[in-house]
Amino acid sequence: MFIDASKEFTPGKSQNILSAAHIDRIANAHQARADADKFAHVAAAAEIVENDFNLNIPRYVDTFEEPEPIAIVAVQAEIEQFEAELAEVRGKMAEIMKEMLP
Repeated sequence: MFIDASKEFTPGKSQNILSAAHIDRIANAHQARADADKFAHVAAAAEIVENDFNLNIPRYVDTFEEPEPIAIVAVQAEIEQFEAELAEVRGKMAEIMKEMLP
């Protein structure tokens, strides 16, 4: 039984914290001994042999999430807006520098 509980915690300053809900989810998955998407997998011995006895959790529990598609047109528009703002700031800086120089 492989359980990827790497996201089952509440971040803390020096230590992360397992809440009762996190512990319950982990314990319930273990008790159920059933696959749970992106969380738990029951591997047969043959599967472990096939993986050369590698017991790393990511070999058995797939947690990959497809990234959101990037809206290229929107990103390009945002870049152009930033470039226009930068040009404006540079123009203001040039004016201030002229005033400061004798």
